[in-house]
Amino acid sequence: MEPFLDRLRRGPAILGDGAWGTMLFERGLPTGDAPERVCLERPGLLTEIAGLYLEAGAEVVTTNTFGANPERLGLHGLAGELERICHAAVAAVREAVGERAWVSGSIGPTGKLLAPLGDLDAAVASTGFGRQAAALAVAGADLLCVETMTDLAEAELAVRAARAAAPRLPVVATMSFEATRRGFFTVMGNSPKQAAARLAAARADAVGANCGDGAAMAGIVRELRANGPLPVAVRPNAGLPTLANGALVYPESPETMAARVPELLAAGVSLLGGCCGTTPAHVRALRRALDTLV
Repeated sequence: MEPFLDRLRRGPAILGDGAWGTMLFERGLPTGDAPERVCLERPGLLTEIAGLYLEAGAEVVTTNTFGANPERLGLHGLAGELERICHAAVAAVREAVGERAWVSGSIGPTGKLLAPLGDLDAAVASTGFGRQAAALAVAGADLLCVETMTDLAEAELAVRAARAAAPRLPVVATMSFEATRRGFFTVMGNSPKQAAARLAAARADAVGANCGDGAAMAGIVRELRANGPLPVAVRPNAGLPTLANGALVYPESPETMAARVPELLAAGVSLLGGCCGTTPAHVRALRRALDTLV
């Protein structure tokens, strides 16, 4: 395949995959367990899901390594398995997609607050992110995606650590913003304007937003584009979830999500996919919309 960054900069917009947690829970992942355990115990399940997303039209398929950092894995006694988990996750996706899609190594937040707000030392967090990025790179990922960040300081740490540990891989960095009366902000108070500037300074190759309401994404894209030079990636949820019979339900249909594609393209999005609640059906609808418009 063409190098990811060349294609991202050249256009047209690239289509990513959808949710992994949603697909794993549908297939029996117990609530409260580490999704990354599947990499070691049921890698064939990951290959199956990756194949479904490829078949739906995804050009970028994500690894099941969102929580594969020492802090999160340590909660489940898996910190010592970080490298094995990352290698198994990349191998499972690669088995399904071969060279027909780029494999994106997912790097999520630690789940802890950095000092002085919390007790996580920045150097410890950086070391963990670097370890994860290095493992994903050695395993053969085509790019790294630092995602679902709400603390810009943590996002910067992760991007810089990924850059140092895997200097040859492109790094996409996305934050989770919410619409407020004052504009778009993360729960830690970071704006798209701040994210665009600081993530570019940390040497991300693309910036963006994920895990939010799709109705807000075009506005976030416009702010990111207005405040920085980098390509923009978005992966919205399938609407805002509600609780029904003890389970989270995401209300947005594939058709509803796909109807937002023209506005997102007009706003300047370069990489588009889905987050929580999205499925291969959502990706297939996005594929049809993109093929119609570009």
